[in-house]
Amino acid sequence: MTKLILAAAASALLLPAAAHAQAYVDEGKPDIRVRIGLGGQVKPKFIGSDEVDLAPLIRVAVARGDADFRFSAPDDGFGVNLVRFGDLALGVAGNLQSARKDKDAGIAIGKVDRTVELGGFADYQFSDSFRLRAELRKGLGGHDGLVGQVGADAIVRQGDHYTLSVGPRLLLSDGRYQRAYFGVSPEAAVRTGLPVYRPSSGVYGVGLVSGLAGQIGNGPWGIVGYARYDRLVGDAGKSPFIRGYGSRDQIAGGLALSYTFRVKR
Repeated sequence: MTKLILAAAASALLLPAAAHAQAYVDEGKPDIRVRIGLGGQVKPKFIGSDEVDLAPLIRVAVARGDADFRFSAPDDGFGVNLVRFGDLALGVAGNLQSARKDKDAGIAIGKVDRTVELGGFADYQFSDSFRLRAELRKGLGGHDGLVGQVGADAIVRQGDHYTLSVGPRLLLSDGRYQRAYFGVSPEAAVRTGLPVYRPSSGVYGVGLVSGLAGQIGNGPWGIVGYARYDRLVGDAGKSPFIRGYGSRDQIAGGLALSYTFRVKR
């Protein structure tokens, strides 16, 4: 009987400790929430094109436990955070640039192969309502140039129920990138009758991007979408190829249905 009383007392003392230990483990490994959006978008066939293509729109966001999804603008390159210092995040960024073929350009200006762009980004979240981001990427194949973007976003959100954003963009590149998409080589000039044109590095575009992410009711379904307008400026805007066969105005937009689920850890 004495042994039974001692065992009961020990259990009473150990149960709170065990519960505390379990809570600590659960806190150390919260569930992962994943939001996946699938839909469609229209975007220029290539940079400077006056025609658009229909393409899939895929959006993925990840959060820990019940924390809100971290803000991401629609035009952020595919990225992985490497280090974070408070509200400043640094990481790797990537992008896939579409190809340009002569049949798409409507003239034998010269093709540009599809390009994988890899580089880095810096992202500073001043507050829940304002963010700055800069990206710099190097083309591997295709245009083989350096291309970058600097942007700011004003954000209005209510947790994960909805997020609205809008902000300006400044597009920059080196001369190799601009010559690939906006230049006219001597060979292309002979084929097309356009004057030889050799653009240099610098700002090639300015733009405005808006984004939307929201839940439908209190369930797991939601919508994500975006709209974007860019204007080619500088040497890009003066290109005889762009002015004769393309467009300085670049418009894109898309809408997708999203689904949020949890992954147990």
